[in-house]
Amino acid sequence: MALPSTAALAARHARIRESLETLSLEALIVTPPANIRYLSNFAGSAGILVLTRDAVHLLIDFRYHEALRELQASPSACPGLRMWEVPASYEEALIGCLADIGVTPVGFEAAHVTVARYEWWRETIAGRQLDITWRSTERIVEQARMVKDAAEIAILREAAARLGQVLPPVLAAVRPGVSERSVAAVIESSMREAGYERIAFDTIVASGPHSAMPHYRAGTRSLAAGDLVVLDFGGVLDGYCCDLTRTVSIGPPSREVRRVYDAVRDAHAAAVAAVRPGIDASAVDAAARDVLRDRGLGEAFGHGTGHGLGLDVHEEPRIGRPRADLPPVTLAPGMVFTIEPGAYLPGFGGVRIEDDVLVTESGVELLTSLPRELMTC
Repeated sequence: MALPSTAALAARHARIRESLETLSLEALIVTPPANIRYLSNFAGSAGILVLTRDAVHLLIDFRYHEALRELQASPSACPGLRMWEVPASYEEALIGCLADIGVTPVGFEAAHVTVARYEWWRETIAGRQLDITWRSTERIVEQARMVKDAAEIAILREAAARLGQVLPPVLAAVRPGVSERSVAAVIESSMREAGYERIAFDTIVASGPHSAMPHYRAGTRSLAAGDLVVLDFGGVLDGYCCDLTRTVSIGPPSREVRRVYDAVRDAHAAAVAAVRPGIDASAVDAAARDVLRDRGLGEAFGHGTGHGLGLDVHEEPRIGRPRADLPPVTLAPGMVFTIEPGAYLPGFGGVRIEDDVLVTESGVELLTSLPRELMTC
């Protein structure tokens, strides 16, 4: 796989600049690593990016100079890039950059800048009598990131496909007497062998009573006959995340296990069937939730039905019930997210089935294609 091309980056810059024009901003300070990577292909763990109407100013320290030179000599070079060296303080370098390029007003990402950081910027500008005004912004880059371009879709499709190489050795490791952490180790080594650069989040192996805990992490418990085991794992390929959950039974499942599993499987299918352009994301959540409620499991499903996937494993769009503090999201072609209904019954166990989907012009494409029937180990 290859990084997004120079042309793909230029198209992203154009979209963000349209937003800056609408907001009458001359520049936007970008600080989250994922947003910086989205706009520049630069993947360092530190940096600040300032996008103006005619350039991309990237502030980095000595550790990343050679990596940036290699990037800029490739077909994935960031167009209009100007590198600013950070000798010591990133904050000092940012003020120097803004003073030099002479832009105002300047937007910053309110969700990612602390009050203390903003106050330092404001007081430093005032103390140096620089003519810069500040304006907070909300989700400019995140909204652009919601709809994936062709380069991103290609990477996400490949990342999801490689999960098919991971599941068989994992299923072979799920057996009585093996610890949850041992199974997690098999998952993570198999993901490396499949070509992922790293895991996307802490691997979940939740067995027996732990399977009723949605975000339990792999512990020391040994798997036992009769357990339900929730396996939730994901990897990062060329910076982009995939995410998969399957629930398996150790030994023949009971009638109650079958009932709960079938209800979650049917809720998953209903949610997938609901996905299409033009509907509210909450309608996908409602489709899954209605099935579980009708099966008497409505109270056992307490989390949202899905989350966006991309440079972050949890990003927009959110697939859940409507919230007064968040604007609704209309699904559009190019959005990629998970569908992961579950049912969690303390004292019994839990079931979750998760796949990655792409919204297409005509409906939905399942990016993960592993079996969804209950598997026994």
